Amino acid sequence: MDGIYPEGMQRPPMRAPEPRHSHARAPAERTDEQVVRDVLAGDRDAFRLLVRRYGDALYNHALRMVGDADAAADVAQEAFVTGYRRLDRLRDPDRVGAWLFRIAANRARDHLRARRDGRIPLDALPDLPGDAGRPDAAAADAEIRARLGDALDGLTPEQREVFVLKDVEGRTYEEIAAVMELSVGALKMRVRRAREALRGLLEEFA
Repeated sequence: MDGIYPEGMQRPPMRAPEPRHSHARAPAERTDEQVVRDVLAGDRDAFRLLVRRYGDALYNHALRMVGDADAAADVAQEAFVTGYRRLDRLRDPDRVGAWLFRIAANRARDHLRARRDGRIPLDALPDLPGDAGRPDAAAADAEIRARLGDALDGLTPEQREVFVLKDVEGRTYEEIAAVMELSVGALKMRVRRAREALRGLLEEFA
């Protein structure tokens, strides 16, 4: 796998996290399904296209989960290495992006379980309503966001994952259910419990 990644992929710079990612492609560009089939047919370099298409999404989600740029880069790299090695097991090549994201989410959860000191960067937390006209608004906002960061550290990896996916990244229940291989009903229950746990932790830090 040496050289399969573009130079910046192993240690990508801190990026401003985006709530959603668009992977629009030019008409002449190969589809995900075509890329997967080309890789499996022996075109090893074609995998770089998948890294370019999904690298930012995997890295930003990992950053929100583990709270550290180097660890997030490791998670993204591990996901791509694992995906490359297991590509022949992929049943639906057209959904390779969701498949890679699921691998990265599992790796991020494993990292968080092993090292519970990861903090979500404050600029990756949801925007908070505030009054820009008040001179103390910025300080109050920073205090609330710091308290939210402390509370997020108290969630289990599973609770933190669904909160990040739904309330930080703004994904739909259907998207999250596909990634986590849950029914929408079971997912909604998990999101509700995560929010209740977070609310309780925020009260403790108040």
